[in-house]
Amino acid sequence: MKAWQVQQLGAALSLAEMPMPKPMQGQALIAIRTCGLNHADLLMQSGRYQERPALPITLGMEVAGTVMALGPDTQGPAIGTRVAAFIGSGGLAEAAIAPAHQLIALPDSVDDSAGAAFQIAYGTSHLALDHKARLQAGETLLVLGAAGGVGLTAVEIGKRMGAKVIAVARGADRLAVAQAAGADMLINSDTPDLKDALRAAGGVDVVYDAVGGPAFMAALSATRPEGRLLTIGFAGGEVPQIPANLLLVKNLSVMGLYWGGYLKFAPKVLTQSLAQVLEWIAAGDLRPHISHHIPFDSAPEGLEMLRGRTATGKVVITLP
Repeated sequence: MKAWQVQQLGAALSLAEMPMPKPMQGQALIAIRTCGLNHADLLMQSGRYQERPALPITLGMEVAGTVMALGPDTQGPAIGTRVAAFIGSGGLAEAAIAPAHQLIALPDSVDDSAGAAFQIAYGTSHLALDHKARLQAGETLLVLGAAGGVGLTAVEIGKRMGAKVIAVARGADRLAVAQAAGADMLINSDTPDLKDALRAAGGVDVVYDAVGGPAFMAALSATRPEGRLLTIGFAGGEVPQIPANLLLVKNLSVMGLYWGGYLKFAPKVLTQSLAQVLEWIAAGDLRPHISHHIPFDSAPEGLEMLRGRTATGKVVITLP
């Protein structure tokens, strides 16, 4: 089978021929139809991700496709079932191995593109806002990087949970995407003083930050007493240094969320969260925003879109 691989950290992807994998006990083999790309793929390519698979690395963390085979003595969806799966790496290939118990059967109302686009982005936002921050209806949610892959899902899920959503993104086009996802108020990230703009809006209760840097510090200053700040990632490249005295004085909570970590220490929490998200998608309450469908042969172009921040929402690689 064909697979796009990183042969050396920091190097460009190369297309390789490799043997078709065989599922062991507890595993399933998936014929991949779509693969969702994530900022974490770029970090893995450069060796800066928190988990470092051995070289060569086949990128691609989340996929959708059909079950080709099950390992010996393995219970799972029947062969031919359409499924989605989080596999950590290996998705930019024609087939991949996944733990059978983690496969998510896709209803007919959820297509393959949505199946490969919802798990990490929507899963991260739902787990962060519901399980961690306990976002309540009527509260004000601030989303930094609101037009990105995870940011848009935070806007959408925040609205679904009954919050007032303030979206911060760069430029009118990206703000329009956030508005279409349900944002109530839009702020350009290039505004001269983000802190003053947020305070003028009345402050915020929950901050969802996948960007880091100065925007986080501005949000911290505008967070109301007993507010909760979620650190999701640092796409801006700068990890903010948080003044503990401000947390004390305003009774604030700062919480980190690494979605994939729940697979190791609390998989049931993650599974229940994804089940809720998939139910909302199947009902039409959430609509994954996929800005680009890239054919498998051009997969490196999809990664460059993420690197250059030219995509809004998800980039999905499609196989014939």
